[in-house]
Amino acid sequence: MSVWLDEVIQEEPLLFPGHAACAGCGPAINMRHFLGALSAATPDRKIVLVVPASCWTIIAGAWPVSAFGVSVYLTPFASAAAEASGIKAALRQRGLGDTHVVVWGGDGSTNDIGFATVSAAAERNEDIIYVLNDNEAYMNTGVQKSGATPEGAWTTTTPTTAPRKGTKKDMDRIMAAHGIPYVATLAAGSLPLLKDFRAKVTRAATIEGFRFLHCLGACPPGWRYPTGDSVEIVHRAVDSHYFPLLEVNAGEWHITQKPKKQLPVAEFLSTQGRFAHLSEDEVALVQQHVDERWELLERLEQSSAVAV
Repeated sequence: MSVWLDEVIQEEPLLFPGHAACAGCGPAINMRHFLGALSAATPDRKIVLVVPASCWTIIAGAWPVSAFGVSVYLTPFASAAAEASGIKAALRQRGLGDTHVVVWGGDGSTNDIGFATVSAAAERNEDIIYVLNDNEAYMNTGVQKSGATPEGAWTTTTPTTAPRKGTKKDMDRIMAAHGIPYVATLAAGSLPLLKDFRAKVTRAATIEGFRFLHCLGACPPGWRYPTGDSVEIVHRAVDSHYFPLLEVNAGEWHITQKPKKQLPVAEFLSTQGRFAHLSEDEVALVQQHVDERWELLERLEQSSAVAV
């Protein structure tokens, strides 16, 4: 075991054991390491977590019990970014402006129902960290399609007879287009991915203004896979270029993890029952779209390098 990982394992977790997440919950892994990295970069653990309606409002626990070692504020679906902005302003008035105010929002509240307040807070460059916990559907209410549901996927509102048409909303480019200081994608897995994940959280903690972190959150019941496979599935998502790891720092694009050999996207799709109905031609179309997006990101990275 590396010295770095040994230190991470020994740190005091701020997501407590016994919480209400499903077995194998990918976002629970993300939350544990997000809070660990952020608290390490934050004096006196000054963190307020703002959580809109989602699985995480359940996982947080009913008052007076909490699954977290930080302050938590639960909000309706649409208003988390607006309420986080107000909380940050109130903390400044009390001389606590160095507190990190963090929204942990699902893809439903971020990409869809709450997008107006997310966009408005980004446009104002509010000094908050916004985390998109992307499990690619409305999982807490029964696995309905969201703007983040990938093409071809089964959900209860896109059954196998009429699966999701079109590609998921590209929130990374949408948020980068707001001109905010920092955008990054994160995926918690084994050592290289975990180091990338925590380094981006640490970097976000040092930047002032609106920071957008997009975390892939593998979901066993919604994605239909065995609970022990979450980390492997996340790795396949990255290695197949299905979920590229990137950052946009002050407008400069950079792909932070480039697999030595790209896996066919079929090796990611085949791990999950939500894609089991896809034909070879449909898988080939997904592969085409994955490759096109990777090529676009490479062009953005090259353009950033030329601009510098």
